Amino acid sequence: MPKYSRKKIFKKVAKQFNGNGLVILLSSLFIIASFLSGILFEKTTNLNSQQNNVNVNNEIKDENLVALQNKVLKDKYIFNIKWADLGKKMVEDGVIDKTVLAQSIAGTDILPKDLDKYFTGDQNKIEVNQENAQFWVDVLWGLGLANKNKILEEGDMMMEDDPSIFASTGGYSLSNGDPMDHYSGHSYIILSEEEQKTVSEIAGNIYRPCCGNSTAFPDCNHGMAMLGLIELMVSLGKSPDEIYKTALAFNTYWFPQTYLETSLYLDKNGQDYSKVSAQQLLSQKFSSVGRDEAISLETQGANWPILGGEGGSCGA
Repeated sequence: MPKYSRKKIFKKVAKQFNGNGLVILLSSLFIIASFLSGILFEKTTNLNSQQNNVNVNNEIKDENLVALQNKVLKDKYIFNIKWADLGKKMVEDGVIDKTVLAQSIAGTDILPKDLDKYFTGDQNKIEVNQENAQFWVDVLWGLGLANKNKILEEGDMMMEDDPSIFASTGGYSLSNGDPMDHYSGHSYIILSEEEQKTVSEIAGNIYRPCCGNSTAFPDCNHGMAMLGLIELMVSLGKSPDEIYKTALAFNTYWFPQTYLETSLYLDKNGQDYSKVSAQQLLSQKFSSVGRDEAISLETQGANWPILGGEGGSCGA
């Protein structure tokens, strides 16, 4: 405060102490204190009001998250995919060791009945849910790895002339012996040239959130598993649209947080997740590890009620 201002104040205070000045001074101080108390009360009231608004917004946000996650994650899917005796063949050929698989999935030497049925007889349908999602990663991984296909023999897996260096090959631990003994070594699914073309096209359009590659470069378990699923569905005459929808269902169980965040991002931008095509949701923009940065920025802090564990990993 400037010196001249302080002097004026001191003079006023001195005068107020003359005669009845003390009474006047106390009255002035009381008025000032009352004024300041009013300001403080108003500030406190505003803060409380703002906090109440925040709490209401949080409640609305939580309700919104529940609605969104119900669009993304279903209790289960049952697909009309003829699995037949593929599981039995892979066990007989040593592609899958059932005991090792059971230990990995259930921590015991025997698979639960609802999973063991895929190895004991013909199955005309496939059920996938949150509980058996890892089982299907592992089983389809074996199928994609072992089934003879040009993608494995002529694609990016051969870029270093040694396909064993990748997580989807060197990291496969469910077979009897060396997994490379089975690499593209079994004719489980025989495709025509046209069907192979369809497999390659669809595989190139489906990405996975654990890395930046499409299924056409299946260098991790999820990529190899997706390749096996695509090959199987194409061989059964399924349409590309049905294959994309099925692939999205599997991916949402394997990478739930990615698609929950995508649903929130779309909602914030006026779009309905359930009305966006499966092919678009599986694209590099939404499903790659390098997906649109805006999605992560706009969905930070969302506390999804359904998420209690970690996302998918690239191992058995």
